[in-house]
Amino acid sequence: MNNFVGFLGLLSILGLSFLFSFTPLDNESDFFSLDSTSGFNSSESLPEIYKVYALDLPTRLDFARERVPLHRLDIRERLDRELLVNTYWQSNALLLIKKSAKYFPIITPILKKYGVPDDFKYLAVIESGLSQVVSPARASGFWQILSGTGKEYGLEVNANVDERFHIEKSTEAACKYLLKSKETLGSWTLAAAAYNAGNRGVSRRLKNQQVKSYYDLLLSEETSRYVFRILALKQILRNPKAFGFHFEQKHLYKMPKTYEITIDSPIANLASFAKKYDMTYQELKTHNTWLRENHLNNSSRKKYKIKILKK
Repeated sequence: MNNFVGFLGLLSILGLSFLFSFTPLDNESDFFSLDSTSGFNSSESLPEIYKVYALDLPTRLDFARERVPLHRLDIRERLDRELLVNTYWQSNALLLIKKSAKYFPIITPILKKYGVPDDFKYLAVIESGLSQVVSPARASGFWQILSGTGKEYGLEVNANVDERFHIEKSTEAACKYLLKSKETLGSWTLAAAAYNAGNRGVSRRLKNQQVKSYYDLLLSEETSRYVFRILALKQILRNPKAFGFHFEQKHLYKMPKTYEITIDSPIANLASFAKKYDMTYQELKTHNTWLRENHLNNSSRKKYKIKILKK
């Protein structure tokens, strides 16, 4: 069986090598010539079957109402790179479109409450893909918050309860951080860059390089691309059909309906607790990802709000 699979794999590689080889041809008609049994008409050429298009860049673009200097060739090239990467990673972009319909209604009102521009919801998209992930540096949750930063901005972070995984509370913490960055650095664009490189790091580079704008800074590869990734996802998610993504409302993800109960005592077993509310352990943990273990210690009798799935 293994030999047979290996043989098929070899055939696949050879086939792909043939399809995507770019050996110069003497005659344009020789570009693609297969008989009718191949599925292609002998008069067809590969470009007529599959086309990849360059993207037209916008003539005007802003981030948090701050103008992007698109008159500069280097800025246009950097934006074009991120638009191409994200547009033609079709499965990922379509997944983000679906997930944004589920999570933006939670994030957007919190940004508005704190006076943080709505464009920052796209920062959460590039940070985590709107998933409760943990980075190699142990940054966690939608907003990829480090443990120390989370505690500094009011989150409970320990092995039992980690509010970096609480969508609403972590969004509030991110807003507080961004507001401080804006106050320190003077612009929302620099505040966005500082979310990746840190306030001190961006401040030091501004001073050393004697400039005032993110777009004039020489930065690490990651931070140099950071704001442009936000801009690219903003363009795609705001107008997905313009980038070739086709779907109906029924294809988008939805947040199940829940209600909250307040708990001010320990919970010995979350599976047993979930059963009392006609939920599975999986459902309880999915809607309360900040509960990190199979029990809630709560020796301090703190009041926690737990989401319960409406049946």
